[in-house]
Amino acid sequence: MSDRKYRQPGYQDSGDDKRDKSQRPIAQRPNRDNTYGPRPLNMPGTRTLSRCAQCGKVINLVGELPAACTCGFALHSCKQCAHFDPASRFECRQLVPERIPKKDGANTCTMFLLKTSVEKETTSSGNRADDARKAFENLFKK
Repeated sequence: MSDRKYRQPGYQDSGDDKRDKSQRPIAQRPNRDNTYGPRPLNMPGTRTLSRCAQCGKVINLVGELPAACTCGFALHSCKQCAHFDPASRFECRQLVPERIPKKDGANTCTMFLLKTSVEKETTSSGNRADDARKAFENLFKK
């Protein structure tokens, strides 16, 4: 029996250990490639798009901006502008000479900039929803 209370190597070693350290077996560590450092990210992609302020439908940014959305809302209006802010003077962050009274109507403002947002890609394709629906329907077929 050893005279030490704890048998871990290094605990109260005096340096005049009678055993030769080169004869001790070396413990093999398992291969841990991804345990150190940052883990690889699996983030969804993003896309830049613009939505209608009235109905929320995605507006096609390619080509010429249409005059109105399919719901009838004017796209060249204050509510669609990136500078629109209800808390600012004249409800615009830009210095405008006079207030535009109808914010959802079409106007000819020269400082108009279509509001865009960056959204995450939440679906990889539209086929997955159809596959799940078909699998559910096939479950109850006789």
